[in-house]
Amino acid sequence: MTRALFISIVLITASLFSNAQDTVVLSKAFILKDAGAKNLQVKIAEQSYLSAEAGYNQTKAIFLPNVNLSYTAITTTNPLMAFGSKINQEGVTMADFNPALINDPGNVQNFNTKLEVQQPLLNYDALHQRKAARAQADAMKLKMERSAEYVLFEIDQSYMQLQMAYAVVEVLTKAKQTVLANQKLVTDYYNNGLLQKSELLNVQVRVTEIDNQLLYARSNISNASDYIHFLLNEPADNVIKPADTLSYNGVPGFSVVLNDSRKDIAAYKKALEAHNNMALSAQKKSLPRLNAFGSYELNDKRLYNFRGEGYLLGLQLSWNVFDGLKTKGAVQQAKANYRQAEQELAQYRSQSQLEINKTNRQLTDAAGKIDLAKQALEQSQEAYRIRNNRFGQGLEKTTDLLNAEMQVTQKQLAYHQAILEYNITSSYLHFLNK
Repeated sequence: MTRALFISIVLITASLFSNAQDTVVLSKAFILKDAGAKNLQVKIAEQSYLSAEAGYNQTKAIFLPNVNLSYTAITTTNPLMAFGSKINQEGVTMADFNPALINDPGNVQNFNTKLEVQQPLLNYDALHQRKAARAQADAMKLKMERSAEYVLFEIDQSYMQLQMAYAVVEVLTKAKQTVLANQKLVTDYYNNGLLQKSELLNVQVRVTEIDNQLLYARSNISNASDYIHFLLNEPADNVIKPADTLSYNGVPGFSVVLNDSRKDIAAYKKALEAHNNMALSAQKKSLPRLNAFGSYELNDKRLYNFRGEGYLLGLQLSWNVFDGLKTKGAVQQAKANYRQAEQELAQYRSQSQLEINKTNRQLTDAAGKIDLAKQALEQSQEAYRIRNNRFGQGLEKTTDLLNAEMQVTQKQLAYHQAILEYNITSSYLHFLNK
């Protein structure tokens, strides 16, 4: 018997030690510290920003030259190509002007090394495309930063839900202790013939019910902890325990006026700026373009020789006078896109203000709900105290005692739920005002 007891104690101690190893206590500040850099949603948004930034870098081509180096080998019996190749090779002799040789030159080889340079000088439409790309990249950066802010809100919310899960376990654990004490009392009464077996069974059913609720409550702790690990993009190797408990700190003051410099709204403004520049670019396509070009080449009839050399320099002023109304249609489309973006910004502003007003009212309602839940909890506790005393005197039924205890547990859970709703609403309103 002593040996069996010793083994049981060792197993229980090992189990407790294992659970302690699997649980890590973390504060909200610690979790939020690097959350923005770890979260996958933020990383995806960052890649979208980097893609837009790369698109902007491509527009440097309107200032920088385009340089191309090529090496071409040909063999031909075409009279014109053959004679031209000999000229480029600087190898033409009087014998080459023989009409018979010109008409039937035989097989001629040419190895051409060529360096080409194209330099844009004046392209008004490309300048506005560059401005549009810059605005688009800035918009994507603002969206990325707003995504990081939302992730912090989501982690804050998940942390509070984890606090709630632990609070539920605590409430149910205390409720089980109370029910077990009642069960002991009812068992004594039953053994003394003062109560019927049905009343004892009712207490046992209540114990089983709380055990079942505790089972789900502990699973909710693991679920909430796993979700925080997911948001942090890390393996769920342990169960997180909050460093502080769920608490109510009173009604904070929040602005009910939409912050027009909020990052998501600023991103809409940048997108509107991009549409405006695209419309201007479409209009400027009808203006002349000025570009410089040049080339330097070497030609020889042998593979490794570089003899005949020549260069070409020039300026090109081009003007697309009529393109079948393509430019006009592009201008109309760009203007329509700009007006659409303008209306979307106005709609988003209106929706955001509506959301702030609604959330502000929800916060006030949540604060009132906490006060009512606290009153209901105190009343249920007093009602249970009275029924418990009367039950000890034999003046109350077991079912009345169980109902009173169950009501206390429900009101405690309702009180914690009201605090959770208030804290989440407060956090969301802070996010909306950020």
